[in-house]
Amino acid sequence: MSQAKDNFDIAIQDAERILDAYDKLNQDRTNNRDPEELKRAALIMSLTAWETYVEDRISEELHKQMKSLEGSQVAKFVKSTLEEELKYFHNPNSAKTKRLFERFLFVDVTEGWSWSGLDTKTAATRLNEWIKKRGDAVHRSVMDKQAGHLVSREDMRKCVNFFKCLVEATDKILMVE
Repeated sequence: MSQAKDNFDIAIQDAERILDAYDKLNQDRTNNRDPEELKRAALIMSLTAWETYVEDRISEELHKQMKSLEGSQVAKFVKSTLEEELKYFHNPNSAKTKRLFERFLFVDVTEGWSWSGLDTKTAATRLNEWIKKRGDAVHRSVMDKQAGHLVSREDMRKCVNFFKCLVEATDKILMVE
């Protein structure tokens, strides 16, 4: 297991704790108002945990593979190139994530994105859908309180589980390489 996965496992707990708070507030509510913003916050935290995992995992693996070149001009160049790329690496959808790992590690991590009856194409599509929802949650406040919520409580259960499985699958393919 990678340090990046260990860090993800801690970070995803933020989303789980927010959902626990949502459940508690929703159970005790008296003003008929669903604390919907907590679900949006959990969505944002889940995707933030994923983004951090991707950045940490590629850095960790590249460092490991470049160990024998430590201190060389080549190692400095590759590491600085990655650092520069990560400054602009936001919203790690399937295409961006695939491209990043292929560029620096020559591994298509998306090939390992299958689990429990979910194939790689569906996993990539779901990741992209969650990335879009995160953008909506960050940039679009809910103005119409009567409108449907961006994500349901069940959606968030699926979201957290999806990212746990995605990180597990990504880590697994990198451990094989």
